[in-house]
Amino acid sequence: MSIRVVVADDQDLVRTGLVMILGAYPDLEVVGEAADGLVALDLAARLRPDVLLVDIRMPGLDGVEVTRRLAGPGVADPMAVVVITTFDLDEYVLGALRAGARGFLLKDAGPELLVQAIRAAAAGDALIAPNVTRRLLATFADQRPPAPVQPIDPLTEREEEVLALVARGRTNAEIAAALFVGLSTVKSHVAALMAKLGARNRVEIAMWAYDTGRVRGE
Repeated sequence: MSIRVVVADDQDLVRTGLVMILGAYPDLEVVGEAADGLVALDLAARLRPDVLLVDIRMPGLDGVEVTRRLAGPGVADPMAVVVITTFDLDEYVLGALRAGARGFLLKDAGPELLVQAIRAAAAGDALIAPNVTRRLLATFADQRPPAPVQPIDPLTEREEEVLALVARGRTNAEIAAALFVGLSTVKSHVAALMAKLGARNRVEIAMWAYDTGRVRGE
């Protein structure tokens, strides 16, 4: 079954390019296109795609507000949103992640990473470009809210190790290789982290790590 995607970008050439890239993969289907945030919001509500790929800077409504309305903490049935942008240090990106985005990519990330992010979002996971995880979240650490909620059950030593690697943008396979454990073990630790932290996905795990000072910019 194909992953249904709506692509929202106000630049015609960029949007066309994204549609062409995604169309080359048999498991992906672009079901709608939007050139501004209001249209993106309307299409998402009507078509209920598996993933909305949205530019962070759009007329009408920007990508942050679109994300908040479709995937914010108060949304009963949040949609999987992946945010893309030209800028790797953009003040709106942290806002988009806090608004509920399941991923963030630069537009020059390449087809492979783009498709990985969409597949991850559709599966309920999240993917952020590793260099963005390291640089951007740390750069905007001073915007974090005070006193992040601490888990009732303390993290184990292994969970702390997995937390740090997730926050640095490592995939499950990379974490398994770094810690010399199986992939299923990593998945279990990530699931435990989400449960203890009340996180909905890897993005929120990473942000909690930065919020609490466990991981700092490199």
